[in-house]
Amino acid sequence: MVLTMEPQTGTSSTPNTPHAVSRHVLIVEDETRLREMLTRAVKEMGFTASPVSSAEAALRLADAQIFGIAILDLNLPGMSGMELLQALRKKHPDLQVIILTGFGDLEAAKRAIHCEVVDFLTKPCALGTLEVSLDRARRRSLKTISPQAPESQPPPMQFIAPPPPSGAAMSLEELEQRHILTTLAKNGGNRTQTAAQLGISLRKLYYRLEQYQRDGLL
Repeated sequence: MVLTMEPQTGTSSTPNTPHAVSRHVLIVEDETRLREMLTRAVKEMGFTASPVSSAEAALRLADAQIFGIAILDLNLPGMSGMELLQALRKKHPDLQVIILTGFGDLEAAKRAIHCEVVDFLTKPCALGTLEVSLDRARRRSLKTISPQAPESQPPPMQFIAPPPPSGAAMSLEELEQRHILTTLAKNGGNRTQTAAQLGISLRKLYYRLEQYQRDGLL
């Protein structure tokens, strides 16, 4: 499984095929650090991401590009997240929305239920939870955009296990590398399950896989 890293940009050249659209994510979050974290995580999970910091910018971008998924913070400056959700529902009814909620957003979250959102994530959200929500949203998006489109399957995982040094024991780094890649292969590329079995965070697993990709092991 190859982790793809897309450049962060306000415009996108993502092909408008059903599978590409279902992986195109609009991120609406006004907190800079959280927006950057979400953007990085979404890309590491194999999606393309277009981040914005306001509802107004989100509406302009949604009119200019085709998105399958939106991750939406309810607590936004200017136009509220709830107002944005209602506007998106009217103009882009096929858009699958994942809501980010804080402790003070309970009433808004209750109203959002009637807009048929995919999921509610509490800030800060765990990466494993985000990955599950994105996959659920992607599947819904694909069925909505193209009901007859076959479900895309990731290619079989292939990796090159590092051979032990000739006449010497493997280093701790090489042992860890072999263990992670072997566990990942056994789980068919499921990173959440692999991280749980390895007893490491999903973030650390993503970091290691990015290293291995640069080394030509993925």
